[in-house]
Amino acid sequence: MADVLIVIPARYASTRLPGKPLIPIAGIEMLKRVAQIADYVSRKLAHCEYVVATDHPDIEAFCVQESIPSVMTSEQCQSGTERCWDAVQTLKAKGNAPKFIVNLQGDNPLCPPWFLERLILDWQAQQKTDSSNNSASSSQVFTPFVHLSWDELDALREAKKVTPYSGTTVQIDKQNYALTFSKIILPAMRKEDKLREQLDKPPVRRHIGLYAYTYDALEQYFNLDAGQYEEPEGLEQMRFLEHGIPVKMVLVDYQGRKGMSGVDSPEDIARAEAVIAECGEFDLG
Repeated sequence: MADVLIVIPARYASTRLPGKPLIPIAGIEMLKRVAQIADYVSRKLAHCEYVVATDHPDIEAFCVQESIPSVMTSEQCQSGTERCWDAVQTLKAKGNAPKFIVNLQGDNPLCPPWFLERLILDWQAQQKTDSSNNSASSSQVFTPFVHLSWDELDALREAKKVTPYSGTTVQIDKQNYALTFSKIILPAMRKEDKLREQLDKPPVRRHIGLYAYTYDALEQYFNLDAGQYEEPEGLEQMRFLEHGIPVKMVLVDYQGRKGMSGVDSPEDIARAEAVIAECGEFDLG
């Protein structure tokens, strides 16, 4: 087993889109699109592999048909994180436990591959630094963010008028570790008009819901109680922060492409196809 494992949790059941991993988006099944991204990154970076983690025989059969590595997980998994961990435990029992796990959700077919690359490369760089300093790693969880422009901040505010709990912001320290996450736009800005004149960008960072963990951090997550902010915010990453586990924020950008999170509805499929039509397919050659 490679040091780095990209796990793609793919759940068949969905209230709004039953069997959604197998629904085509612009002619290609959603799960195949995600697997192609993971495969590209695995081929590009050293010591990296990927696997689909599913609970349904139809998805397993599709993976066999498409030569996509897969592992069956428990039907009792309540989240992608749980399914990810279940898959890792199955592989560990076979003597294949990875050191670093990237959780790439199976309903995220437009995740830029360079987001995954950046997380993995940052972890690998941290490993080299820790080894040369003969010290334990302070970075255990890695997740990306974008630094919003003023126009993007305005757009986020407009979107929250319709869906107030879409879009998560993060505040970071000088070393790019997360201080807190929230569905509220942080920070509050007094005298915003003056700030717009002084700053090229607002001090607002938007979190991208893609996570990577060391094996120990992911194991520890399931041994910790939910924190006082995790449940009301609906943000599982707050569990790490509330228990003192550092979350390293990795700066990324969409390189001119339109960003989109998970596909959860027929409307999302149409939006994803519109993005592909406008921006083109990823170059995964």
